[in-house]
Amino acid sequence: MKKTVACALACALSLSPVVLFAACAGDGCARNSYSITAEYFPEERKLDAKMTAHVSNRTENVLGALKFQLYPNAFREGAAVCPVDDASRGSVFYRGESFGGIEITAVEGAKSFEISGEDCNILSTELHDELYPDDCAELTLSFTVTLPQANYRFGAGEHCVNLANFYPVLCACSESGFTEYTYAPYGDPFVSECSDYDVTLTVPDSLTAVYGGAGECERRDGKNIYRVRAENVRDTAFVLGAFECAKGRAAGVDVEYYYVKDESPLTALSAAEQSLNYFSKTFGDYPYPNYKVVQTDLAAGGMESPALSMISYDLKEGEIAPVVVHETAHQWWYSQVGSDQFDSAWQDEGLAEYSSALFFGEHPDYGVTYRDFVGASERAYRAFFSVYSQIKGDADTRMNRPLSSFESGYEYRSVAYDKGVILFDRVREVTGEKKFFSALKTYCKEYAGKIASPEEMIACFHRAGANVEGLFASFTEGKCVI
Repeated sequence: MKKTVACALACALSLSPVVLFAACAGDGCARNSYSITAEYFPEERKLDAKMTAHVSNRTENVLGALKFQLYPNAFREGAAVCPVDDASRGSVFYRGESFGGIEITAVEGAKSFEISGEDCNILSTELHDELYPDDCAELTLSFTVTLPQANYRFGAGEHCVNLANFYPVLCACSESGFTEYTYAPYGDPFVSECSDYDVTLTVPDSLTAVYGGAGECERRDGKNIYRVRAENVRDTAFVLGAFECAKGRAAGVDVEYYYVKDESPLTALSAAEQSLNYFSKTFGDYPYPNYKVVQTDLAAGGMESPALSMISYDLKEGEIAPVVVHETAHQWWYSQVGSDQFDSAWQDEGLAEYSSALFFGEHPDYGVTYRDFVGASERAYRAFFSVYSQIKGDADTRMNRPLSSFESGYEYRSVAYDKGVILFDRVREVTGEKKFFSALKTYCKEYAGKIASPEEMIACFHRAGANVEGLFASFTEGKCVI
């Protein structure tokens, strides 16, 4: 194990801005791109930022407006939907109730803008000129983000600062228009197209920034200035703190584990290395230039971002490897292959959890067999079904349902995770090993960089020679008895 400081004087570079897709009108933009310049002020828990978004119209419709998700506004005082469930509120808001939000101060390149949506969760911009198919528009947004004091993916925690989903991001767009998503206290209500990111983040030199993608750091005037570039990714996120680092290598890339306090850092590092190797061989090559796992302030579990996984500071020793493996699986099922996490959370969470079962089945040193893992999910799901049936007279076991329909984290986990594991186990039994893994490899290859529907996932099994549409329907529609 080698300990290192993430930002060194030796990595100084010129921070002159670059413009991505400088001329794309009429030619189309290969992907949307975001160029963000931001500075974090810890005393105020504020981030002052400016972002230039290059947006391509890849629909067949003429667009007169563009809409962006404002996820930080879920944390503002008076929000209609609390972003944290009641059971977790005490551990998340460690100093009592705390608020945050995002204020848009200017939008250049638009005729007008307004904050809209069900819960002030949307930035609507009216364009000066209509945006025709294959043309590209450029908007520059100035904004200030305030973080809550929270052990959460977005918040100033007890040891670290988590900057996930902190910037305006274009709403998912299809031929039917923009889809607006409200926040939810359960799951990950984030549905984003893959884009290119160029981020310059300035923080006090007492803080190290951990991020996914390629980057450099310059120390200047008592500050660390990070320049980070990531291509074809679903989002970008940062964790700020004072870390030590254990380094390794897997799947042809450098693997790093950043931690605040961990007496056995090789546990997390080894799990990251082994799972990255296993999933690369099983599903398809890992596409990013590196992989980082960071220990940070989360009330429980972990959180995924492309090339970056967060794990909770409070994990017990036996919980570390399962969380790292699950979050690493999300590098395939979320980071690469997107899905509608709001309406079909099982499609990435259930598959990531099942991928963990596959991993442990091939790595007996962890003391958990494949059947142990699936059996634990079956017992957990049946317990949920029994409890909810007794209390409510019935249990809603549909899997294709919005996050807003879940009444508790227990219900959400049972349906999206545990039932998801059981579903994929049954599909594997029906299809057989060869067709099952062939379908998943096809799914990864065909839908990397895209947002796949459940029907498109099922179609990959059909292409592998397996008719499993009825099996999927019985689970997702809540008809099967387990």
